[in-house]
Amino acid sequence: MLRLPLVLSATTALAACASGPMMMKPYDQAMLPAAVQVPAGNKVAMETVGAGDITYECRVKANMPGQYEWVFVGPDAKLMDRSGKQVGKYWGPPATWENMDGSKLTATQVAVAPHMDGSIPLQLVKANPAMGNGAMTGVTYIQRVATKGGVAPATACGQGNMGAKQVVKYQADYIFYKAM
Repeated sequence: MLRLPLVLSATTALAACASGPMMMKPYDQAMLPAAVQVPAGNKVAMETVGAGDITYECRVKANMPGQYEWVFVGPDAKLMDRSGKQVGKYWGPPATWENMDGSKLTATQVAVAPHMDGSIPLQLVKANPAMGNGAMTGVTYIQRVATKGGVAPATACGQGNMGAKQVVKYQADYIFYKAM
């Protein structure tokens, strides 16, 4: 009879963990594929966990009339610090990271590297100069690591649903770097 309370307690604890973003440990560059490693001369300035949605749209494949695919439209996520407090947001297009202090930036993709099936790839972007003064001022690179979910929908995309949009959940750590 003692088993039922233990099972319920364990189930409740797991549900509580699953409801919030997972807080990952800081990243060592050596743990990551070379393509998405930040160049020497930069140091971690801020670590966040992004959790939210990615929108895809069913469109005709570029230069392939009669063929269709789900195309990435943009993200919409909250950025939390390692304690779970919201410190900003991430949306697009264009891909924009904004801190709660009002500073924000866009960036240009440098590289991607596969992560695991069912998850968007790891990514390295080079930051454009920040708008406004604050936490984003001086950011040089942003890494997207520890990705979970976010891949294009598995549902069919064809002429019958061209223009349809699908939203998928995702989570990723966004690590912000500044020059040393």
